[in-house]
Amino acid sequence: MSADDDRAREQLIDLAARFYDQFEQGEVPSMSIPTRTKSNIEYDEEADVWVYGDRESTRSANSVRGAQKLLKAVYTIDFLADQLEQDRSSTLRELYYLSESWDNDNAQFNDQDESNQLVEDLEIVSEVTREDFHMRPEESGAKVMGPLRIREQTNRGAREIHCQDDVGQGGYQIPNNPDTIEFLECDAEFVLCVETGGMRDRLVENGFDEEFGALTVHLGGQPARATRRLTKRLHDELDLPVTVFTDGDPWSYRIFGSVAYGSIKSAHLSEYLATPQAQFIGIQPADIVEYDLPTDPLSDSDVNALENELEDPRFQTDYWEEQIELQLEIDKKAEQQALAARGLDFVTETYLPERLDEMGVL
Repeated sequence: MSADDDRAREQLIDLAARFYDQFEQGEVPSMSIPTRTKSNIEYDEEADVWVYGDRESTRSANSVRGAQKLLKAVYTIDFLADQLEQDRSSTLRELYYLSESWDNDNAQFNDQDESNQLVEDLEIVSEVTREDFHMRPEESGAKVMGPLRIREQTNRGAREIHCQDDVGQGGYQIPNNPDTIEFLECDAEFVLCVETGGMRDRLVENGFDEEFGALTVHLGGQPARATRRLTKRLHDELDLPVTVFTDGDPWSYRIFGSVAYGSIKSAHLSEYLATPQAQFIGIQPADIVEYDLPTDPLSDSDVNALENELEDPRFQTDYWEEQIELQLEIDKKAEQQALAARGLDFVTETYLPERLDEMGVL
């Protein structure tokens, strides 16, 4: 085992030992977890990210349901510790199915959401990420294209890759644990995170990455943790400005929010995943008006989401309040691809260069 694997295993065993100590002292075993709600999110001024507050929920064996949760936690800890000792890995989906082979029916998971949440609980209380547990999600499909040379550690050894010269049109696929990547050489000027595959392909086809020195990161919708971790590393270690290019709707604003400020679900990892210096360069309600873009009307769920964002601490700035209120007023939303109404080259020759110049990136 590596030193990191050994540390992760020790943290897991220490957690199990806490339950044993509680039994020995005649206490009802329990485990406290921060409450994962928007009302329990607070701003950490020192880290410049949103994190969980002081409210906690308790997993306690003083009820049948609570006892089952702790039993599942103990079985999962045992599995993860063995996995680390054997230098193996597994997916979150495999963990769910593996539980069906455990010798106690009460330790088996009812669905994958339950096993996913337990892994997140263990991350929080052990202060070890699931990547260090050797747990990985299914492939996110997120990819990078741009002037960056890396060295990646794989099961077959180290390999060097240039994310422009050594890859096809699809780009370099981000691994589950981006901390295995070493940055060797970078000629990029900034990072451009792109929500949709269609727009990412348009930028690559138009040579935007080559002309402007852009390191294009395809988010693939709501970005996976690996994507957000790599983006943060590119900013922190290579001092690259980070911009996020999305559709102009409330769900896309939340994609930006997860990159910049972290998500409620993973607030315990905000310092590890979030890039608070990231700037929004997506379709603004003001762009819909200025460029008279093709639009769709806001649905009831869109309106509800926008109103919620006005109360979301991650969006309580003058800029976001102005844009969201404008969007509610015009009752419209637009996709990135709506810029094609002005020509296939408009996004790379006019829209993005002008926005990037206004933001001081170019």
